[in-house]
Amino acid sequence: MKNHLYEYRKFVLGGIALVIVVSYIVRLAFLQLSDGEYKTRADNNAFFNNVIFPARGVIYDRNGELLVYNQPAYDIMVVMREIQNLDTLDFCHTLGITQAMFDQRMETIKDKNKNPGYSTYTQQLFMGQIPAEEFSIFQEKLFRFHGFYVRERTIRRYATDNCAHILGDVAEVSQKEVDNDDYYDPGDYIGKQGVERSYEPELRGIKGVEVLLRDARGRIQGHYRNGALDRKPIPGKNLTLSIDAKLQALGERLMEGKMGAIVAIEPKTGEILCMVSAPSYDPHRMEGKQRGAQMMEMQHDPMKPMLNRAISGTYPPGSTFKTSQGLTFLQEGIITSSTAYPCSRGFRFGGMKVGCHGHGAPLPLIPAIATSCNGYFCWGLYHMLSNRTKYPTIQEAMTTWKNYMVSMGFGYKLGVDLPGEARGMIPNSDYYDRRLGKWNALGVISIAIGQGEVTLTPLQIANLGATIANRGYYVTPHIVKDVEGGKLADSLLVKHKTKVDKQYYEMVVEGMRKAVLGGTCRSANTSMYEVCGKTGTAQNRGKDHSAFMGFAPKDNPKIAIAVYVENGGFGAHYGVPIGALMMEQYINGELSPGSEAKAAAFQSRHISYGTYER
Repeated sequence: MKNHLYEYRKFVLGGIALVIVVSYIVRLAFLQLSDGEYKTRADNNAFFNNVIFPARGVIYDRNGELLVYNQPAYDIMVVMREIQNLDTLDFCHTLGITQAMFDQRMETIKDKNKNPGYSTYTQQLFMGQIPAEEFSIFQEKLFRFHGFYVRERTIRRYATDNCAHILGDVAEVSQKEVDNDDYYDPGDYIGKQGVERSYEPELRGIKGVEVLLRDARGRIQGHYRNGALDRKPIPGKNLTLSIDAKLQALGERLMEGKMGAIVAIEPKTGEILCMVSAPSYDPHRMEGKQRGAQMMEMQHDPMKPMLNRAISGTYPPGSTFKTSQGLTFLQEGIITSSTAYPCSRGFRFGGMKVGCHGHGAPLPLIPAIATSCNGYFCWGLYHMLSNRTKYPTIQEAMTTWKNYMVSMGFGYKLGVDLPGEARGMIPNSDYYDRRLGKWNALGVISIAIGQGEVTLTPLQIANLGATIANRGYYVTPHIVKDVEGGKLADSLLVKHKTKVDKQYYEMVVEGMRKAVLGGTCRSANTSMYEVCGKTGTAQNRGKDHSAFMGFAPKDNPKIAIAVYVENGGFGAHYGVPIGALMMEQYINGELSPGSEAKAAAFQSRHISYGTYER
């Protein structure tokens, strides 16, 4: 008689055994085919991928003067599972760090919240950017420190004390930057500010790798397959900036002890010849391991030396803005070259008063620009916004006005190839509808003279000068002149034509020329070339801001410039003489002895700002 109980037990035991075998097979297949951690462990037991960093592209000024270069540096990497019998006291002494610093760094590496890519099987950055002179002692003892490796790289060095806001700096990538770009791994370096940031893809190059073979004890035995899988790094591309280093140095000298900006542009190309933001800082402060502490100190400085006022600062343009108003009124037929308006120490109508300095009146456009007459441009805007024959509503008139301003490069970013550009403010009818409800021309009349809600960046003011110099167009302002083996973005080479005809620009040019010959810009006059200029005195809660916008020579201009000095008073006090010195330096290549004396005087003339808050 069959024992059925035995038969059932046989099937049960066989089924259990089959399930166990299948489970092992499935798990093994998963580990080999799907589990990246298993593959990483296996590969790291057999291979060592030595990343070779490319040399970062160097940076020159427009005349070939070296501004930024590289020096050899080293990273110390650690593979946690390979650490054996480490003498931490000797290790710390060799690197010049404390035991506490060592422990803190190791804990940070192991913390997956701070270091999401952590694995005991892969290299982790222990300490980066060690200069060659400091590394030599460590290298002699490296054989004692099992689990620690050296990775060669370069450190960024600056050959100039100037151009900090333009050049920017490099620093270790954030986790967000690692997540957003497969090129980077934790511990890599990336451009953080200035050109270093905006041209990061061109400057960084392409990494190389050496695939090295390990033995059972983890010792390197040589290149795997005789280097067949190795890749050489491709160096980053060199950049040539449009900046003139000597002009930049002069601008930074002249702005010592002041707050504000200087921007100079080559009108025909849009190339930025200098971009000064004051106060500034020495770019050497952002080199190597000291960067973090230096940045923290500057971020807490109430003078905000890290703010690039040239592109991020927004200011009332003051009377430099009057040129754009004259052009608009001419094109719209609101005025002609002979239209004269009264100025009784300013604009006075319907209870509205806008003051002005003493000069002859009534007067037409050209002398109104030369004398910077407030009354003239207030009347022009009043007649434009109040013209119900040409514009059925004030909203339509305001929209027309706004469109002219936008065509001249105001109210939106110009698209300069630097991070942090602000757009400024050009109000439109919707803005006034929301803010004022029912409104009329008198309620917004101050925008005619670059006050009220209107704000521009110094870059936009300089671009206005370039547009007038070109008689009606501008090329997108840009800071890089050439990319080695490549080309500039098409957007940086675009010609932007304004809504105003060339013939009307000639009238404004004549007014700016007369401002230099006998108006508010007289101190910019020279027998060497014809200067055209326009002052600006922008009202402020404290002392007025001093501004100047101009270009030279009058025909075939080589340079357009804007100078903006916070709390500098009248435009003629700081803006005009600084602008004149800058134009002379660029056009002649040097300052005359008399001009050099003036430059020294302005360099030593500081403005007291008290406790600065922005």
